[in-house]
Amino acid sequence: MKQYTREFRYNVHLATPVILGMLGHSFVAFADNVMVGQLGTAELAAVSLGNSFVFIAMSLGIGFSTAITPLVAEADGAKDKQEGRRVLQHGLVLCALLGIGLFGAVLLSKPLMYLMDQPDEVVALAIPYLDLVAFSLIPLIIFQALKQFSEGLSRTKYPMYATVLANVINIVLNYLLIFGAFGFPKLGIVGAAIGTLVSRVGMLIFLWVLINKRPVFSDYVSRLRFRHIENRMLRKIVNLGFPSALQMFFEVAIFTAAIWMSGVLGKNPQAANQIALNLSSMTFMFGLGLGVAAMIRVGNQKGLRDYPELRRVATSIFLMTLLLEIIFALVFLLGRNLLPTIYLDTQDIANQADNMEVLAIAANLLLVAAFFQISDGIQVVVLGALRGLQDVRIPTLITFVAYWLVGFPVSYYLGLHTPLKSTGIWIGLFLGLTASSIMLYLRFRYMTHRLLQLPLQRTADDL
Repeated sequence: MKQYTREFRYNVHLATPVILGMLGHSFVAFADNVMVGQLGTAELAAVSLGNSFVFIAMSLGIGFSTAITPLVAEADGAKDKQEGRRVLQHGLVLCALLGIGLFGAVLLSKPLMYLMDQPDEVVALAIPYLDLVAFSLIPLIIFQALKQFSEGLSRTKYPMYATVLANVINIVLNYLLIFGAFGFPKLGIVGAAIGTLVSRVGMLIFLWVLINKRPVFSDYVSRLRFRHIENRMLRKIVNLGFPSALQMFFEVAIFTAAIWMSGVLGKNPQAANQIALNLSSMTFMFGLGLGVAAMIRVGNQKGLRDYPELRRVATSIFLMTLLLEIIFALVFLLGRNLLPTIYLDTQDIANQADNMEVLAIAANLLLVAAFFQISDGIQVVVLGALRGLQDVRIPTLITFVAYWLVGFPVSYYLGLHTPLKSTGIWIGLFLGLTASSIMLYLRFRYMTHRLLQLPLQRTADDL
């Protein structure tokens, strides 16, 4: 056990900036939801519906960008700065094109809202919100390329600085524009969308300036040549990034399906779903940060070809994640009745009936969420380790099977065809995440076992 626990300190050192940066995103979403929730349950449901389209697009963009980290980490482990520079150069080009494409795709998908059996009031509020947030995908995906590059060099704190700055901008603008404070126009949820857009542009600019001013990055960014694009590197990033994008898409899509199914049940179940989802996303960021740490450390050891050490450091992160997620599960269990009250004005007499229904549903959802904390954390960390191995094709298949052949059918049946309703939807999510975590862990064991046999095979061949 000690061989694993002694790695905890370095794991924390590597993961903490990533976690803080990702928590910043979740905290902004939390602040958005709290502010919008003061406007009413319809507005909260509209933000949930609009974000569901954006989250699908984000999953593809962010998932694709994760290909940059293991490639840079491997180049860094091998001390090959030229290769690392090529990865950054081609990654920026691909992410910029992808951001523009995803923006267009979201705009073209807006008519789907009218075909999804969502409340008319919610759809009318969601559309203008969606236009602005969709445009913010372009700076966000380009930022992700820089972020993944920096993390690949184990410089995880610089993206955190950019994210913290963006979050401050977002929260301030949201307050000013949602409520019309200090003479600013009162724009409601459109104000929240403007805050998101401005903050993401600022985040990108700040990180680009920061990277260009730090000597540790100078060998990589000083000689970027965007006119010199190599098919070899494009294929390498696409072959790794596309399956990674699909992995994230499959997970985000099932949670998006949960949003849509909740909308079919009504605005109150949809608002409750948004509350539980926002709370769960904040704890998920710890697992996501540790997943990045696993990807970096596994990628480094792969570059060094030290496979016993690779398995040991990965296992240390798995163990650390398990202990942390158990704590989060207990927080959700004990706080399931209290935590949802943060999002709504419980003193609002006019909407009291709606608010009480939302709080009751959200408490039940958090009960289920408490149990899938462990599964969710483990699966995202193991996915990170597998990306560090540059093993993405089979994990993509695993996530599809777990989420869409196990989780979704259960969510659909229990949510829309049984009295469980919203709780049934989340039971399906729990089963999908659990199946994913088990199968991905078995895949990691299989892959590392193969790597550990390589020296023995070579020795036998030499003889």
